[in-house]
Amino acid sequence: MKAKIAVAAVSLALLLSGAQAGSRPAQDDPLLRPIEPDYARRWLDPAPPVRVFGNSYMVGFSGLGVGLIRTSKGLILLDGAVPQAVRDVEANLRKLGFRIQDVKFILSTEPHYDHAGGLAALARDSGATVLASAAAAKALAAGRTEADDPQHAILVPFPAVKRLRAVRDGEQIRLGDTVVTAVATPGHTAGSMSWRWRSCEGTRCLNVVFGSSVTAVSADDYRFTDHPAVVAPFRTTFTRFRVMPCDILLNTHPNYFGGDEKVSQILRRRVPNPFVDAKACRTYADKAEAALDERLAKEKAAR
Repeated sequence: MKAKIAVAAVSLALLLSGAQAGSRPAQDDPLLRPIEPDYARRWLDPAPPVRVFGNSYMVGFSGLGVGLIRTSKGLILLDGAVPQAVRDVEANLRKLGFRIQDVKFILSTEPHYDHAGGLAALARDSGATVLASAAAAKALAAGRTEADDPQHAILVPFPAVKRLRAVRDGEQIRLGDTVVTAVATPGHTAGSMSWRWRSCEGTRCLNVVFGSSVTAVSADDYRFTDHPAVVAPFRTTFTRFRVMPCDILLNTHPNYFGGDEKVSQILRRRVPNPFVDAKACRTYADKAEAALDERLAKEKAAR
């Protein structure tokens, strides 16, 4: 009898040590299966969850942004990272004193696996509804980008989203004391959507923007010069970023715009707040447009 107990104890210890080492859990969860783990690892350096300003937070990673808005009637999450990061996002919520079950809406910026891969699991765990543009919603429901996406040939499928609702450009989403406005920012994908709201600390209220990706990225054999219908929306998006109310810019890849450094700074001291920058959205657009122009020039020179 003692021998059987000893064997059982050893087996349990081995099982627990394997789980702690990151082995696949005994019961496979299809919504949490890793997507492109070797490539995605570059985005997933841990970052502490942080309150950026007022009711606005970042709860993702140094290379992959996940936003959070606290309202009087629950939480709004922005983007869902990759499936293998879902448990870390949920842990970051708990570190802030929140629960995943408090999330009522999840706002999507684009239907690519790095930002949408975790949406299905987060929606299931929270019971929240995912909101996206009509074009993005179609891709999210299918779990795959549309063929007209410049990156379509190099992107892999992701778990399809079931709790889903399409929203239009300029539509306002209300939850408790907070109103979030959808801002269509196509280019990186046809359905890319940014989101803006007001956040207050005492009597000081600022405009916060969670910006979609605006980079001209594609499969290797894709030429933007052959797709003027894709380039034109980029130009419109750059203009929208330059003119929209924007005191704080949060974005989908924080390290692309120094967001990872700002998190480190704000953890050391909150005044002056490193995220507050009235020129941030304009700079974001200028940097992206310069990169697009460089890409177009290289394609034309290569003809």
